[in-house]
Amino acid sequence: MHVNAIRAVGLFVGAAVLAVVVGWLCGAEKGAQLSTALVVCAGILVYLFGNSLALRAMRARPVSEIERPELYRIVRELATAARQPMPKLYLSPVRSPNAFATGSTPRRAALCCTTGLLRTLDERELRGVLAHELAHIRSNDTLISAVAATLTTLITALTAISFLIPLGDSEETDLPNLLGGLMVALLAPLAAVVIYFGVGRAREFRADEKAAELTGDPIGLADALRKLETGNRAYPLPRERILLATSHLMTTNPFPDTIGRLFSAHPPVQERIRRLHALRRKWDLG
Repeated sequence: MHVNAIRAVGLFVGAAVLAVVVGWLCGAEKGAQLSTALVVCAGILVYLFGNSLALRAMRARPVSEIERPELYRIVRELATAARQPMPKLYLSPVRSPNAFATGSTPRRAALCCTTGLLRTLDERELRGVLAHELAHIRSNDTLISAVAATLTTLITALTAISFLIPLGDSEETDLPNLLGGLMVALLAPLAAVVIYFGVGRAREFRADEKAAELTGDPIGLADALRKLETGNRAYPLPRERILLATSHLMTTNPFPDTIGRLFSAHPPVQERIRRLHALRRKWDLG
């Protein structure tokens, strides 16, 4: 948890420095001042909305135990076995099968499933996916993921407004303003990719392994990942900026096309499945 907290702080500081440098290159002192103001706003947004950004993006709502008793039963059993607090459960009205967890600490965590996930998986497969998300919560991966999601949302938003911000010193500097806007528009997606590399793809492998240890069933999670990939191709999410910015929180990449792969922090599903099958064979031989 402490390592991820340090990574989260480092990620925010790195993004802040990049924003100020870009602002200075585009508009000297005024550009740096504007970038500093955006950094301050980003810090406030991370603190206030970092935990709920993905929930809002997926139009998720709290789900009661009366409404989904089987979901509560499985999560409670897994959380008890893992000796961690029971997260708040949410449901997203999306056909694309997926799940994600968010929250700055395990005690403030939320776990969200889409309706497509509950329709697609059987109980064995669902236990694997839920255990995977609980592993992210226990490792405190959700903290750095929330920071990355908020920062990337702001960065991608800059691509839409970069041409509307006058960064020059006078009305006669239209060309520099245009070049500055182009620079921001080009650097923003690059910064988003850097942020996702800050999240790291290895965390998915770790969560898969922890989930397999918790359930004792690596093949159940492997079968679920295969179904999720197929479902994401059949029912991809709309390519909205806020959904692209929060896609790294999902169990599998909800955008299987070219743009989605650019913004993905997930390793290939086939590699994750291969490792889970190898883990099963290792257990059998042991």
